Amino acid sequence: MGSSHYEVRTMGFILRRLAFYLAAIFVAISFNFIMPRLMPGNPVDALFASAMGKMPPETLVAYKEMLGFVDGPLWKQYFIYIKSVLTWDLGPTIMLYPVQVTDVLAAKVPWTVGLAGLSTLIAVFIGVMIGTYASYNRGKFVDSFMPTFWAFVGAMPQAVTALFIFFLFALTLRWFPLSYGANPDLDPAFSWIYISSILHHGVLPLMSMVLGGIGAWIFNMRNAMINVLGEDFITMAKAKGLSSRRIMTHYAARNAILPVVTGISMQIGFVMAGAIFIETVFNYPGLGLLMFKSLESRDYPTMQACLLLIVVFVLIANFIADLLYLWLDPRLRN
Repeated sequence: MGSSHYEVRTMGFILRRLAFYLAAIFVAISFNFIMPRLMPGNPVDALFASAMGKMPPETLVAYKEMLGFVDGPLWKQYFIYIKSVLTWDLGPTIMLYPVQVTDVLAAKVPWTVGLAGLSTLIAVFIGVMIGTYASYNRGKFVDSFMPTFWAFVGAMPQAVTALFIFFLFALTLRWFPLSYGANPDLDPAFSWIYISSILHHGVLPLMSMVLGGIGAWIFNMRNAMINVLGEDFITMAKAKGLSSRRIMTHYAARNAILPVVTGISMQIGFVMAGAIFIETVFNYPGLGLLMFKSLESRDYPTMQACLLLIVVFVLIANFIADLLYLWLDPRLRN
């Protein structure tokens, strides 16, 4: 009976959080619809003006219908846009017409997800390890030097860090390529030659994103650990004669990791935003570079799709964080 009641409450918690994030996605879609329509003109008019009279009027009308900027009530345009999002039929891009937006995203998203995901995992792992050790050994070298050093590194804007790394390792030392996600002379294939080329091209952008994120995780984990180390159960564990390593990892770190889990979900948005600068510096073929180019060319359909995907990634990361919280913190189960 108790187990069944616990499962019902757990499922209720999950369904409530899922409903909240679905509502948030709906709000994001609505905002994505309104934003370009509040701007003067529309991308089709800009495209028509750039054609300098070479585009016939019937082509202009076809473009407007294709991109959702049709004449008629705003609510009608809104439902057309909602249908296009739900069916994942986002129309063609303007800068790469007639290529579909979904085809461009399918080619770009894996690069950014791989880069942002891997850099976050590495930064969190290094930061949590250093923060845990520093808090448990307060006043010693690691606690005195590491937080200060990484705070200095993290204080520099990611674009500055990326430019410095690019200048040193790509332009001066020539240890790594200047641009691209892989050697353009190679055909994409699941082979060691192509995979090694991806890894080689990804070192510098990955390094730029990792260096900018380690400091925050050190401080988050260190502060959380210091609070936990003053709890009674830590004193009890020490009184039982447990080893320092076991107390640090199994007792203190597991309880201190909860704020870090929340931080990870919140950091995803900043990581995705930082990828715009990193990918632009290294000409990395991801979502950030695509958004920058679509902004330059006033390609609103592609820009809207990029922004919507970033919001969806952030909300999914927050939902996963809620599930991890449910697993790590028994109080939420009650």
